[in-house]
Amino acid sequence: MTTSAKTTWNIDPMHSEVQFKVKHLVISTVTGAFKSFEGGLETTEDNFDGANASFSIATSSVDTNVTDRDAHLKSAEFFDSENHPNMTFKGVLKHTSGDDYKLVGDLTIKDTTKQIELTVEHGGIMVDGYGQTKAGFEITGNINRKDFGLTWSMVTEAGGVVVGDNVKLQLNVQLTKG
Repeated sequence: MTTSAKTTWNIDPMHSEVQFKVKHLVISTVTGAFKSFEGGLETTEDNFDGANASFSIATSSVDTNVTDRDAHLKSAEFFDSENHPNMTFKGVLKHTSGDDYKLVGDLTIKDTTKQIELTVEHGGIMVDGYGQTKAGFEITGNINRKDFGLTWSMVTEAGGVVVGDNVKLQLNVQLTKG
């Protein structure tokens, strides 16, 4: 029986970003980011099909460029960063066609775990000026924040919703081969 060697690909935080977008008052979009995260892929083949993915994001690193809003997002009404310092994802990357993949797995926010599916575009592999092998990926998808216990809501006097339920995720990730 032949077993393939495992290869670890770690996120390069200096060349990666984790962003989200959510509707505000139903008429505009607020963009935010998480500044502290780690994770990567573990492969057993020469490609990324079937790679195990793991990812952890520090909820206290949320940044929407508004200090008061960031404090609210860190509070018990949203991420409850004091009691739930990380949100996590564990899943499998599945090749669909060309440079396209699906990333299917379990996202945990607070104490709630749900299976999600994200769309992945592999940008390619390149050796950098330091001799390190790098791989790039764009990851997108949508989640309903209320599915994960982020249920705070407020309605304006005019009947508008302050925060939308749908959250668009966009991650640009560069990995370094271990």
